[in-house]
Amino acid sequence: MKLLIVDDSIAMQKTIERHLNGYDLEIVGTANNGKVALEMVKSKNPDCVTLDITMPEMDGITCLENMKKIKPEIKVMIITALSDKHTGLLAIEKGARGFLFKPVDPDDLAKAFDSLLNRN
Repeated sequence: MKLLIVDDSIAMQKTIERHLNGYDLEIVGTANNGKVALEMVKSKNPDCVTLDITMPEMDGITCLENMKKIKPEIKVMIITALSDKHTGLLAIEKGARGFLFKPVDPDDLAKAFDSLLNRN
């Protein structure tokens, strides 16, 4: 299972990577904005993605819509500092499979990935 981490914060990318270490996922790359993420979806063909909402160049919702056009079966987990319910619902509506708020708790992330990858 190949994972792409998309977040404009390098610290957050590292945190997600550390929390998912040993989770039977091959991290195929990291992207700091939606435009880079879309290129990486095309070139690296990840099975799942962690995706931030607030990023430069292209926000997470727009990126999510485009990712789903490129690879409809991709599994997307939104991880964001935005705590408004509307954004979460919009992301789910657009095809995200899960939603977590920052700061990310390792246990919550593991549970969310169990659910995302149907490992329960």
